[in-house]
Amino acid sequence: MVSGVDMFVMILYLAVLATIGFVSIRSVKSHRDFLVAGSRLNYGLYVPAMAAVVLGGASTLGGSSLGYTYGISGMWLVVMIGLGIIGMGVLFAKPLSRVNVYSVSELLGRRFGPGSRAISAVIVAVYDLMVCVTGIIAMGIVLTTLFGLPETPAIIIGGFIVLLYTILGGMWAVTLTDVIQFWVMTVGLIFLLLPIGLYHAGGFSGLAEQVDPSFWDLTNIGASRIFSYFLLYFFGMMIGQDIWQRAFTAKNEKILARGTIYAGIYCILYALSGALIGMTASVLLPGLSDPQQAIPQLAMHYLPVGLFGLVLAAVASAVMSTASGTIMASATVIVNDLFLPYAKKEYSDKAKMNMTRLVLFVTGAIAILIAAWMKNVVVALDVAYALLSGSVFIPILAAFFWKRVTSRVTLLSMLVSSIVVIADLLIEGLSSLNAILFGVAASAVTMAIGTWLSPSQPADEEATA
Repeated sequence: MVSGVDMFVMILYLAVLATIGFVSIRSVKSHRDFLVAGSRLNYGLYVPAMAAVVLGGASTLGGSSLGYTYGISGMWLVVMIGLGIIGMGVLFAKPLSRVNVYSVSELLGRRFGPGSRAISAVIVAVYDLMVCVTGIIAMGIVLTTLFGLPETPAIIIGGFIVLLYTILGGMWAVTLTDVIQFWVMTVGLIFLLLPIGLYHAGGFSGLAEQVDPSFWDLTNIGASRIFSYFLLYFFGMMIGQDIWQRAFTAKNEKILARGTIYAGIYCILYALSGALIGMTASVLLPGLSDPQQAIPQLAMHYLPVGLFGLVLAAVASAVMSTASGTIMASATVIVNDLFLPYAKKEYSDKAKMNMTRLVLFVTGAIAILIAAWMKNVVVALDVAYALLSGSVFIPILAAFFWKRVTSRVTLLSMLVSSIVVIADLLIEGLSSLNAILFGVAASAVTMAIGTWLSPSQPADEEATA
């Protein structure tokens, strides 16, 4: 039974986040402030915010559910996310700090023309929308556990809270809430739930004796699945609009590069903690009908009054940070790359900001509806990264590092790979592990053959400064 104290802790936490949205309005003085927090973040704000935006519902509830089912090898989903963030810091920090853009699609548009900008914008907007869906689903799980609400109303309420502070304060509100969420989830999950759960399981030695020996096998989840996580998340992290938009908030190139790497290292530690929490839950709470409930149920049964509310707030933190960042990214792409380039008049800075708020509301409502229908965080995330990595990763590499590729070939590459990804998802199902592999292969082959056959020169306007 959930105590009134735990409910109060959670309600207070949600009220603080909503208040930040209202307070942040004062700091948002321009469209740039609204989209990238004025590009003024130092390490203390940037590292927690970058880590928080990538560690969402799938990373937290999904990662622990994999630990519950497969043991320590359940960490691979989040490990690949961490490695992808490190890869972005190593490979893309320097060029990203030199381009004056707001989105992945704007970069592709500069290099390969308006056609590539438009199609990549559609892909990126859908990707971020689906990642937001994972956060809203997970938020629904938290509210269901705490307040006993039916799943669908819980999803709607959780989605509305995220939408409220994001619309009000833009990226500055998202940044401030992400920093709070980072510390709440670090304390709640890594420093409270994990050690307390291990204590009740008899420590590491007790855990080792009670779980199946296969739970300590790093490949127990399956080599093919580990490889699919590599394809989905390692590449997807490097080119996600939500990740790039967060990168653009860094004060300078040094903070962008090192801060991103630090955030990636934290993600790997988070991955290990999540898998261990799932393993502990499999010992203390065997037979859960839904492994995604591993963290909420473990907290409910083994944490004292007050701390249970804090841990659920930690789960909500991980969930909401990704949901707010990705819905912000989706709205940015829709306005910046699908509307403004084709508008017949110039809009003032204030008009652009209000337009982005309106699109945030519409896309947020759509995300909530999809979340209420889908109700599975890992499946939603698979669809998102299959579309993004399968269709956009090779063109992004070409934009930075392959000068000979033409605009026409790049556009064809994205069209072909998008069709291949969608076709595979329809044929093999939304959980297909082949969609990303086939999409990347189709993109690379189309671009290679097209470049070999094309006598024309690449677009004059380059992405790098």
